[in-house]
Amino acid sequence: MISAWLDLPTVALFAVLILFYGSITALIVWLTAVSPLRAWIQSLSGVVAPFFAASSVLFALLTGFLASDVGDRNRQAWQSVNRESTAALTAYTLSIASTSDMTAIRTALRDYLQSVVKDEWRSMADNGASSKTDVAFAALLRQVSDPAIATSAGQSVHNALLGAVVRIGEARSVRLSLSSDRTNDVKWMLVLILGVITQVSLAVVHLERTRAQLTAIVLFSIAATVALGLIALQEQPFDGPLRIYPEPIETALKSMTN
Repeated sequence: MISAWLDLPTVALFAVLILFYGSITALIVWLTAVSPLRAWIQSLSGVVAPFFAASSVLFALLTGFLASDVGDRNRQAWQSVNRESTAALTAYTLSIASTSDMTAIRTALRDYLQSVVKDEWRSMADNGASSKTDVAFAALLRQVSDPAIATSAGQSVHNALLGAVVRIGEARSVRLSLSSDRTNDVKWMLVLILGVITQVSLAVVHLERTRAQLTAIVLFSIAATVALGLIALQEQPFDGPLRIYPEPIETALKSMTN
């Protein structure tokens, strides 16, 4: 359910939040001011205002932790893309600097980067890795692993090439793991529930004043919707309006010539 909500377009994502907290607000006001349970609920009046701080602080702390996790994931995603492009440029530079002919390696490297940009970047938003990119990386690794390179170009060059391609694979693995990470779903559920508990806390504190109760709940709901909506827009690093684009890899690809 959380994943389906996070996959929605921006307008729909905010609309669901507004509908969710708006419906809870309407239900709370109806229960406390109009429903047959009104008299029993009003008997709970007398809860002091500091009681509201307990749930609101928990909501604020967990929202902050969630925002920190999302921000850290986006930083890691951007760093992995840059590491991947840097390692690709290193491999390309080594192949150019070598005295032996490494045209096949450069061709395999360009094929891999083109596959990342054209195939895998789109598939990351849906299913993760691209099978075409898997094949392209395997071909690159096979070319670089050829023992003949050590004979023609020297063992140090061969080791450096292998190291660069291994770093490409490691950066790609991090990128793919971050694109498919859904470990925050439970945190999202907890934060949304704490938002509802905070709405209820505001209602209990203002049981005797319906207009003040409605105003307090609405203001909190607006703040929660804005904060959670903006965090949700960044939840998936490679999808959505604030997604990371493959500019570093595209730049590396453009710089590679025969």
